[in-house]
Amino acid sequence: MPLQRLSILLAALWWGGITGLSFVAVPTLFAKLGSPAVAGPVAAQLFSFQCWIGLVLGTPLMLVLRRQRAWLTADTSSQALPDLRAALISMALVALAVLLAMTQEFGVVRKIVTARATGGDLRLWHSLGSVLVLGQWLCSGAVLWRLAAPRRSASPA
Repeated sequence: MPLQRLSILLAALWWGGITGLSFVAVPTLFAKLGSPAVAGPVAAQLFSFQCWIGLVLGTPLMLVLRRQRAWLTADTSSQALPDLRAALISMALVALAVLLAMTQEFGVVRKIVTARATGGDLRLWHSLGSVLVLGQWLCSGAVLWRLAAPRRSASPA
């Protein structure tokens, strides 16, 4: 039970952080600072922070889900199979969200900086970055939704 609560807390912090930064803080920056040249670098720092937080929260969440999966694998009852499937899907969603965050931080951000300096296709890279953030938000939200669902069987994780 404590591990289940921990996993819900980690998923809620992750999803809430993405929601707060991406859909509240960054748009507010652009609305209040007036100039994209001023708001852009601050927004970039917030998105970088968000990616790192995704890694910091996604890693322990994956470990907790892995422990839950191990417990379910040891359970030989037929009731454990749906919960095992749910745990594996949640782990895949966490892994995908972390992969999206890493792609954004180590791939797209560099392309945005290069496009800004060389006059490249800034709109393309910003759009791709937005899609990656949306993907992280959807994955972390799906994990939170799945973890907060009522359990069919009692499990310690």
